Amino acid sequence: MNDTALPECGRLPCVSGSASRELAAELNRSCFCISLDRKGLADAMRKASGEDDFFVKHIEHRPHLFSNVPIFLPRADLDSMMATVAAIEDIARLPGYQDAAAAWAPAIARADHGPRGALMGYDFHLAGDAPRLIEINTNAGGAFLNAFSAKAQLACCAEVAAAIADAQAPNFDSDVIAMFEAEWRLQGRVGRPKIIAIVDDAPETQYLYPEFLLAQRLFETNGMVSMIADPSELAYEDHVLTCRGQTIDLVYNRLVDFDLSNPQHDALRRAYSDGAAVLTPTPHNHATLADKRNLTLLTDANRLREWGVAEATRTALAGIPKAVLVTPDNADELWQRRKALFFKPVAGHGGKAVYRGDKLTRSTWADILGAAYIAQDLAPPGERLIKLGNETVARKVDVRLYTYGGRLLLAAARLYQGQTTNFRTDGGGFAPVFFV
Repeated sequence: MNDTALPECGRLPCVSGSASRELAAELNRSCFCISLDRKGLADAMRKASGEDDFFVKHIEHRPHLFSNVPIFLPRADLDSMMATVAAIEDIARLPGYQDAAAAWAPAIARADHGPRGALMGYDFHLAGDAPRLIEINTNAGGAFLNAFSAKAQLACCAEVAAAIADAQAPNFDSDVIAMFEAEWRLQGRVGRPKIIAIVDDAPETQYLYPEFLLAQRLFETNGMVSMIADPSELAYEDHVLTCRGQTIDLVYNRLVDFDLSNPQHDALRRAYSDGAAVLTPTPHNHATLADKRNLTLLTDANRLREWGVAEATRTALAGIPKAVLVTPDNADELWQRRKALFFKPVAGHGGKAVYRGDKLTRSTWADILGAAYIAQDLAPPGERLIKLGNETVARKVDVRLYTYGGRLLLAAARLYQGQTTNFRTDGGGFAPVFFV
């Protein structure tokens, strides 16, 4: 599809005002009348970054970063997903849950310095009658990029234009700044941070490096010095964390070393442990919410009742597929049920070393038994039909809610082929979510 050309939509159901699951499903099958306006996206990124060639340098050679089409969902799905998020974050404050999660958390994660965790990511699959939460992520990537994509959409009719306006998260920038200021204050600081470091391993090589640049620019336009840094550039002496000779007040943590145990992260680990710099998200945030073993707690009906979790809260958790730890005691039973299960390493990220049970070989199963895994009831992803030239093809879909303190900042989808999400699929990539 041409990036800016819109096909005729008179035969499509875009003009319907019905906010129903059937409408959303039909739009995902047949509505191709919205396209990502890449010229508009490039202009917006140029203005935000202050770089005339930002799009050419950082986006064009990532051809599968953005999909050309949005995802349509019934508004009831958003309500259901947010109810699940609220229930999880409520339960995470219960002493019984905290004790259980702390039992398998690393020592560094047991201390709570205050921050709630910037840009939490709650990932859902959408096949069936209700969303199913498959994973919780700290340092969830893509929010800054998706905020631009949602504003660069072309519509064919007033009804869809209204859906676009609703999805644009007009307060995203101010909400993000308020979020980082809140993280600062939650660790007992006053005022606001002066210097922020966005930290990841070899940041310029990361696929989502463009959003580091956009985040850096957002901080700077709001009066905070910002630098993008590899952890090797950090130094910690005399209770002061520095980078390139400047004192760092706050670290926006994009590392996937969730307990900071890598020797290359020693300066950051010591500064965090001493409370010398504000870090977000923290090892504590990850251990409390994003450790995959916690899904076994959130889907254990007996434990939830023992902790006194209200029935309404337990009902909101029904959208989480049942998860159990893989152990020698249940290995035979799980192998027999493997076709209905998905296996994930407890310390994994980015879809690495995950397996659909129906694809397992005996040798892979032996590897799983020799590591730390959970088994999760299979929750199939949703589907979106797209146009590639003259051909209509299907792509899998998942939806990520970016939140802070249980409040929605942005909803976005990812289109892909294969076992897990990726940015290597023709027609795939990030896509906005339009609720109808």
